[in-house]
Parts: sequence; C-alpha cells; structure tokens
Amino acid sequence: MAEELKDKIHEYLSNHYYLNLATVSPQGRPMAHTMAYVSEGAVVYMTTNKNTRKVQNILQNPYVAYTVDEDDPDWFDMQALQIEGKASIVTDEKELREVGEILVAKFPVAADMPPDPDSIMIKIEPEVIYYIDYSVKFGYREQVNL
Repeated sequence: MAEELKDKIHEYLSNHYYLNLATVSPQGRPMAHTMAYVSEGAVVYMTTNKNTRKVQNILQNPYVAYTVDEDDPDWFDMQALQIEGKASIVTDEKELREVGEILVAKFPVAADMPPDPDSIMIKIEPEVIYYIDYSVKFGYREQVNL
C-alpha cells in the first residue's frame, strides 16, 4: 500500500500548479506564501527573488510546511496534500538546469522570461506527507513518513 500511496502523491503533485507555503519569521510569526512549483517525485522546487521574506525565513529556519489542494465546493470530494519538510536553496548548476527544464515544460511562459540575477530556486524535501481524500470517507487521511 505504501508504494501505491507514494504514486498517488507523486501524481497529485505533478498534476497541480500552486502550493501554499508556510514559513516562520525570525520573530516566530507564521507566514503563508502562494507559489507555483514543479516536482520530482515528492520533492518540490520553486523560484523566487532572493530578497523575499520567505527566503529570509528559510535561511533562519529551514523547516516548512505546505498544502496542495483544490477549490472544490463539495466537501465529500475534497482531496489535498499536507506536507512538512526541510527547505534549502539550490546551488548545484546541474540540478538548476535539470529543474529549469522541468519548469519550462510545466510552465512554458517561463522560457520567455528574461534572466534575473536575483532569482533563486528553493527545494523542499518532504519528511511527512498527509494524503487527504474525503471521497474515501469524510475526514480520511493517510500519513507517509519519509
């Protein structure tokens, strides 16, 4: 069952475009950030300006959480992911190129954007994933520890 659940999680991530990232400020205040992302398995990547609050928060505390979900008004059909993990800034040139290709494939508009020297890539490696599927039963949630 664990492999089947991991496959569902990977598919869910690959078929969605935005996540809601939670970070904590150095003052201990939570912040939420809507971000476009790409995924490789259960690992997600997103680009942003290096001077954003989310980057400053991650540099102080790399532990983050995020959700990926849908705006379905039917509570009994709700599906979502809740993920807790550790964020880092990608510096490896090979990884940056490989993820850049995935990014352009998922978001073709990215190919037309001019290079930005202040842009960086964030990588989030999951530690705990909750797969929510209320179509199974209301309140249904499975946990995967990585």
